[in-house]
Amino acid sequence: MVDELSQVYAEHNSWLKQWLYRRLGCSAQAADLAQDTFVRILQAQRKAGLGLALQQPRAYLATVGRRLVYDHFRRQSLERAYLELLAQLPELFALSAEELWAMRETLQQLDALLDTFKPVVRSVFLLVQLEGLTYVQVAARLGIGERTVKRHMASALQACILFDDDC
Repeated sequence: MVDELSQVYAEHNSWLKQWLYRRLGCSAQAADLAQDTFVRILQAQRKAGLGLALQQPRAYLATVGRRLVYDHFRRQSLERAYLELLAQLPELFALSAEELWAMRETLQQLDALLDTFKPVVRSVFLLVQLEGLTYVQVAARLGIGERTVKRHMASALQACILFDDDC
C-alpha cells in the first residue's frame, strides 16, 4: 500500500509541484500543497484499508491538488475578510497580539473542522453563516429542499458545538 504511493511520489511529485506552482505562483506553497496531497492520499488509503491502484495518477493527483488549492484560497479569503473586519473596528475594540493570535488559531481550527464536512454541508453552513442567507435562499441557490438545508445546518452546528466543547 505505502510502496505504491512511494512509487507514485517518486514519479510524479516534481510534476505535481510544477502543476501547483502554475496555480499558486509560489514555489513554497506549491511544495507544501504537494506534500499535503500525498498525505491526504495516504490518510485515505489507511482509512479505507485499500491500496493505490491508479490508472491515471496525474489526473488523481491533480484532483486532490485542485481541492487543496481551493481550500488554500478559501482560507486566504476568510483570513483577509477577518483582517479587514478587524481593521474597521474602533481602537477601543482593538485586539492585542496575543488575542489576535488566539483568534487566528481558532479560525484555523474551525477551518479544519469545516474540511471534515461533506461539501454540501459546508456550503450550506457558509452560505448561512457568512453570507447571511435564509434557509429558503440557500435551498434555492443549491437546488435542495429547505428541510435538507435545516438538516445540514443542524449537523454542522452540532459539530461546531462539539468543537467548542473540546476547547
